[in-house]
Amino acid sequence: MRIRRTISTFLPGLLALAVALLVLLPVAASAAGPHKKSAKHKKSAKPHKAAATKKQRPLYWGAWIGDQLTGEEPPWDMSAVSRFEGLVGKGLSLIALGSPFADCTSPPCKFYDFPTTAMDNVHHYGAIPFFNWASQATSSDPAGATVMPDFQLGDVIEGDYDAYIREFAESARAWGHAFFLRYDWEMNGDWFPWGETINGNNPGEYVAAWRHVHDIFTAVGATNATWVWCPYAEVDRHFAALAPLYPGDEYVDWTCMDGFNWGSNPTNPHTWKGFAEIFAPTYNKLVKRIAPSKPIVLAEMASTGHGRPKAKWIHNMFEELRTDFRRIRGLIWFDQVDRGVDWPLETSPAAARAFSKGIRKRHFKGNGQAAVVASPIRPPG
Repeated sequence: MRIRRTISTFLPGLLALAVALLVLLPVAASAAGPHKKSAKHKKSAKPHKAAATKKQRPLYWGAWIGDQLTGEEPPWDMSAVSRFEGLVGKGLSLIALGSPFADCTSPPCKFYDFPTTAMDNVHHYGAIPFFNWASQATSSDPAGATVMPDFQLGDVIEGDYDAYIREFAESARAWGHAFFLRYDWEMNGDWFPWGETINGNNPGEYVAAWRHVHDIFTAVGATNATWVWCPYAEVDRHFAALAPLYPGDEYVDWTCMDGFNWGSNPTNPHTWKGFAEIFAPTYNKLVKRIAPSKPIVLAEMASTGHGRPKAKWIHNMFEELRTDFRRIRGLIWFDQVDRGVDWPLETSPAAARAFSKGIRKRHFKGNGQAAVVASPIRPPG
């Protein structure tokens, strides 16, 4: 969705500019007609049930925390993680961070290095880094969010960025610890320049570009990256079919979903939707047809709202994860402010308490993950 939340950059002085530019993207593909004022929730689609037992399966959990807590995003500022941990009462096993390929706000473009120091901060804390890497650039042109002729899928396929990708992969290998790599996510939408329907891209190029980048990592021995393929879960609009965008089991380690309960906020108004309404349709496609052997992580998810409605949404989420979404083995709360939308837990004490109550259960793993060395990373046991 256009709803581009921020992609963190590695140069603190450029962060504010990058955020300001990225949120100029057109309001997303997820906007679906006029908002219907209704207090009733639609009946949720029932997800595919993987097992009869209802015992909670272990999950990794974490957050993609913005700069609203301390003025700088973690893991560059780990005091923000400490504040978030204090809010929910438990250490995180996943910490999300991210970067585009380059900063092109002024010529020449400057390409971002592998963030060794930031990754070290996560590892030393005891969590697993969840790195979001985007084949795009920050740009001073507001239209550049989706129109980037120098960052088309064909450019990646034809090797224009091979030297950069190889150097990045070699640095990842040298870092040496296991991490999740979510590359070019929400590919089924039209708000990122790697979407096949925009930016001069063509059908079939997303898979070819993914495989090309993956092959470079494999060739240099950067096998400590666990590859995460992450479409956007949307129920209001028809997006691109997922199966033609799936790179194949040999190129994907975990599948994934992003999804949000937008509610009636003025930025992108929708009807209020429960957790199952948002995620069940895509979940069923993943577990039944597209990648039945792969574990699933929620890489960006949150609900708008305050007080009891948001708290109830979170309470229901934890119940449904236990009973109906048992293939989901990790979740990341999107704890950032996007044009005033109240995603962060700290905006609602009741929501923070509900999240804390759910996450404190022993099945949600804390920050004792520094010893995780298997590659690809397996679901927690």
